[in-house]
Amino acid sequence: SEESDSLRTSPSVASLSENELPPPSAPAGYVCSLTEDLVAKAREELQEKPEWRLRDVQALRDMVRKECPNLSTSLEDAFLLRFLRARKFDYDRALQLLINYHSCRRSWPEVFNNLRPSALKEVLASGFLTVLPHTDPRGCHVLCLRPDRWIPSNYPITENIRAIYLTLEKLIQSEETQVNGIVILADYKGVSLSKASHFGPFIAKKVIGILQDGFPIRIKAVHVVNEPRIFKGIFAIIKPFLKEKIANRFFLHGSDLNSLHTNLPRNILPREYGGTAGELDITAWNAVLLASEEDFVREFCQPGPPCDSILGQALPPEGLSSEVPCDDSMRAMKSQLYSCY
Repeated sequence: SEESDSLRTSPSVASLSENELPPPSAPAGYVCSLTEDLVAKAREELQEKPEWRLRDVQALRDMVRKECPNLSTSLEDAFLLRFLRARKFDYDRALQLLINYHSCRRSWPEVFNNLRPSALKEVLASGFLTVLPHTDPRGCHVLCLRPDRWIPSNYPITENIRAIYLTLEKLIQSEETQVNGIVILADYKGVSLSKASHFGPFIAKKVIGILQDGFPIRIKAVHVVNEPRIFKGIFAIIKPFLKEKIANRFFLHGSDLNSLHTNLPRNILPREYGGTAGELDITAWNAVLLASEEDFVREFCQPGPPCDSILGQALPPEGLSSEVPCDDSMRAMKSQLYSCY
């Protein structure tokens, strides 16, 4: 029968021995919030079949229980779906991404400990980052970064990274974002040599390692505007760590806003970038984050096990080890920046 065929092909059932009972299912209650158009997009781009969605989630849940029994992670449907969608429903790659996700959090405590909006009020108030109120034509939220708003003497660069991660965590809660992905708009106006030197190879490797291999989000494009000559040095540091697919999604527009508008239409952009959507307002997104304080406290501020054995055995994504950057790499980075400046 059709039902018995589906049971035979289901990884979660096929992996069980004859005398073994299936593990208890995760709490029920998942309801898909995707529109019909997004369901069709997820089917085409992510190989997500609505009729098999919960079976696929159960398969990943079974793999976590079997292969990573000590991994302290949520096993709820909605949470595991993030990782399946990010890896186009490839179970093995989704499991590795889930392990990397937790490994990243363990390997960089100065970023992930006490990660909550109220601890980052200074960064949020500076205007270093925000999310534009309108999505692009593909439905991608636009994360706007303005490094010129950061004053290094006020707080270390890791606080900016914490704010970025906090924003990504909030964005990825939306199923629309899981399917559509995000776009980054980075404005490097006024970034000086002294400020750029804070973003060396060590920091660059760790950040890129998280974004590429340790977080379930799809970055569809990175648009850089108003970049000074110094940015050539910054990008020279970044590029060796980028996968080809991501590197090809970087677009450098300089001060040519017409070039930017061919990718991001004017009606979604603030006046600062030649748009018609009013002045850039950071208060709305800051309010969204601050209203999520309890969620982040529950997720990032609870004491966890001293060491998950699976994380002790798993290697973090490239660049996420806690090794101290050597003097030679720092000297080479500064040399690159000076030559470009």
